[in-house]
Amino acid sequence: MSIVTDLLAKPGVIAAGEYAYRGDRFSYRGALTEEHARMASIMCRATTMGVNMEGKMLEVFQPRSGLQPPRGWMVHGADYTVCVMANVFCMLDNARASINDIVGFMRQTVANAPSDLI
Repeated sequence: MSIVTDLLAKPGVIAAGEYAYRGDRFSYRGALTEEHARMASIMCRATTMGVNMEGKMLEVFQPRSGLQPPRGWMVHGADYTVCVMANVFCMLDNARASINDIVGFMRQTVANAPSDLI
């Protein structure tokens, strides 16, 4: 099974997918249209690039801070959350999902994903 399939089996996960760091490909499953999944993959890639730039800047100011390289990011809204680790994204319904469980699963599953491709 893939991480996307495993994520979709978890309570509250609406959609999950993967995107290429180059920005030329994505795949997804779940309750998104093709166009929304494309936009989500673009947003995830752009935000990941920004987070990595900020991590590099923080490393300059505070070497060995433990923030470089960033492993992921999350946006938590009132109803929904977007979690990204490496090049995997998932969208959660906050009322039904456990953010701690999802983030823990993603951290364990993509712990060894290379970050040098970013």
